[in-house]
Amino acid sequence: MKKTFTFLFTIALLLYSCSGQMNKKQAPGPVYPGNLYQFNDNLQPRWVSFENQTGEKGRGGMENNGAKGHPSDVIPAGKTVTLFDTKGPGIINRIWITISDRSPYTLRGLVIKMYWDNSEKPAVSVPFGDFFGVGLGQTANFENALFANPEGRSFNAFIQMPFKEAAKIEIVNELSYDVGSIFYDVDMQLLNQWDETYLYFHSHWHRDTATTPGKDFEILPMTGGKGRFLGTNMSVNANPLYKDYWWGEGEVKVYLDGDDEFPTLVGTGTEDYIGSAWGQSKFFNKYTGCSVANPEKLQWSFYRFHIPDPVYFENGCRVTIQQIGGSSKRNVIELRRNEVPLIPVTVGGEKVFFPDSTVNLEDSSLPGDNAWTNFYRSDDISAVVYYYLGSPADEMPPIQSLQVRTTDLRE
Repeated sequence: MKKTFTFLFTIALLLYSCSGQMNKKQAPGPVYPGNLYQFNDNLQPRWVSFENQTGEKGRGGMENNGAKGHPSDVIPAGKTVTLFDTKGPGIINRIWITISDRSPYTLRGLVIKMYWDNSEKPAVSVPFGDFFGVGLGQTANFENALFANPEGRSFNAFIQMPFKEAAKIEIVNELSYDVGSIFYDVDMQLLNQWDETYLYFHSHWHRDTATTPGKDFEILPMTGGKGRFLGTNMSVNANPLYKDYWWGEGEVKVYLDGDDEFPTLVGTGTEDYIGSAWGQSKFFNKYTGCSVANPEKLQWSFYRFHIPDPVYFENGCRVTIQQIGGSSKRNVIELRRNEVPLIPVTVGGEKVFFPDSTVNLEDSSLPGDNAWTNFYRSDDISAVVYYYLGSPADEMPPIQSLQVRTTDLRE
């Protein structure tokens, strides 16, 4: 009896194991190998560069008979260079690029564009430096979960970008001069099977050189459909009209799936959103960081990636941030006397004034002169947003002009 039970139990285990292997075989598998030791026959590696622009098997390094022949090229003024143009299904896992001119003007003057599944509209159309996490065109050596600039001389992206039918990556030079010595490498995997749950990567950049007090800045304008808000890299040129008073009291709001006047997700302040507190200095972590913190030039650039805390949406998403600053009531009264545009929000956390911009801050019933006072203000804000959608194209407006992108870079 014991032997019979053991035999039947062994058979049951084998059947269960085989069933699991069959199910595993039928599934398309992960788009990125989860285990270093596990073979994945759904993925075929390809590297695309000037040495093998088609990524075809057995056709790399042919230009100079196997020797180093075409590692780099030039992006002529006013021209577009195609770095990647291939058929799918596949997935891009890494992009590495370097250029000889890494000045702020060049990093904002070049535009990186990405197209999925033969769409005429790019899913990505962003200033080159900003896309790779280089805010305000100011390179720094850093590494986080999605980007890296190891020594301040290169640009790495590790965002996974699946495509079903085709993919194309372009660099557009809107400058009046050539940009020389561009080297690049796009590392991808061809997929034997496409999974309909895969989403398409998108990225959008927007700048408002003078935000309107009381009107939230849009990180992600309203986008419809199913997707995921992956994160943002934001940059601030603080307005010198407000002296060196703190600019970062604004709260991030995420409107999900039909939210109207009020959002489902809301933060508590700008530095709070990136995991810091009581001000914002330079730091780099995997999912949050601040790459530029320059109180003398009134410039900051910072990022937050929603990887451990994913933000999915079924029908649409919109992400904003309030442009709110703060200082003592005495200082805010002085700004008002000098006719600096502002709208009081709270004094000492006790009173709510918005949207009443005419409130008398010198009212004796309010807390004293040293009470912390929050107020809407006007600053120069820009943001790259990273997100996924179920469709290869979106409804975002075209990228803003070179003049808008490059004005007041404060090099």
